Amino acid sequence: TKGAAIAMTNRGTIEDYIGIGLVKKRGLPTILVPTTSGTGSEATKYAIFTVKNMKQGVIDPKIYADIAIVDPSLTVSMPPKITAATGMDALSHNLEALCSPGYHPMAEGIAIEGIRLLREFLPVAVKDGGNLDARLQMLVASTMGATAFQKGLGAMHALAHPLGALYDAHHGLLNAILMPYVLSANQSAIEARISRLSAYIGLTEPDFAGFLSWILELRSQLAIPHSLAEIGIDHHMADRVATMACEDPSAGGNPIAFSSAQYRQIFLRAVTGDL
Repeated sequence: TKGAAIAMTNRGTIEDYIGIGLVKKRGLPTILVPTTSGTGSEATKYAIFTVKNMKQGVIDPKIYADIAIVDPSLTVSMPPKITAATGMDALSHNLEALCSPGYHPMAEGIAIEGIRLLREFLPVAVKDGGNLDARLQMLVASTMGATAFQKGLGAMHALAHPLGALYDAHHGLLNAILMPYVLSANQSAIEARISRLSAYIGLTEPDFAGFLSWILELRSQLAIPHSLAEIGIDHHMADRVATMACEDPSAGGNPIAFSSAQYRQIFLRAVTGDL
């Protein structure tokens, strides 16, 4: 929708506007109505496209929606697997925004409350898709994640973007599988923030180990696979994935500036399930 809106008012093709701030004219007026609770795209200046086997984005304030309508009744038909995967995508947005090293206290506050909502309501929405309150809170958490990640994303998305393009895999599911491997790789840089977050969301063990245990328990509860191999992704394109991850714009928001070799190692661990 965002791409179509700017294509109607700007010359050339959408590829001409891949990048930051390249849109010349505001697009046609848009009313965005989400039917999943994951990307929060209704609240962002991002539009993501697959171009030449790469996930690339048009990033420009001229593509913000004029109106966003968040209606939980439009999400009740989502199957449990899609509810789980998109919900974990919202969790990855809030979590990577919190851990990104930039200074944005308001985004961090939004992110931790978004994670609390997801902890409370994602399992409910997956178990009982007709629960309108859970569906509403999931939409709110999704929109909060998209608002928070103006602070930055990180290695989950830096890996998920090339994997989604190369393997045509679901973005939210990729983030869900990658999450504990990236958290572990980032541990030294995020322990203090994760401990504060763990206390806020009410974990019995408010530290990094307790948080990682909760993530693993949540994934198991939602029937999220533990490894990339379980969804048909093997190690054969490890070098290409690592290079693409390093070049992905999301990599710049990671708490640690991983090298290509480090991205390769994280990817291989996620393939085999070696946490």
